[in-house]
Amino acid sequence: MFTKHVAKDFGSRGIRANVVAPGPIETDFNNAAIRNNPEMKNRLSGLSPLGRVGLADDVGPVVAFLCTDESRWINGQRIEVSGGINL
Repeated sequence: MFTKHVAKDFGSRGIRANVVAPGPIETDFNNAAIRNNPEMKNRLSGLSPLGRVGLADDVGPVVAFLCTDESRWINGQRIEVSGGINL
């Protein structure tokens, strides 16, 4: 809801607001919990139709795209970048 309000309130200034919602990503976050726990990584991998957890390189390009002029008509959106884990 916050993103939608920001998008609406600042849209007249040409400011867009979107949120990227990643699924389980193998990073150093939380003491690299996914990377350092094979059982957790296997369980989370099994939830995704792609059969793996995400990497920072899976999310970064989406964020970069949202910073380009090509995404100028995307506003007030929640963009899930989760490998389909919530299907």
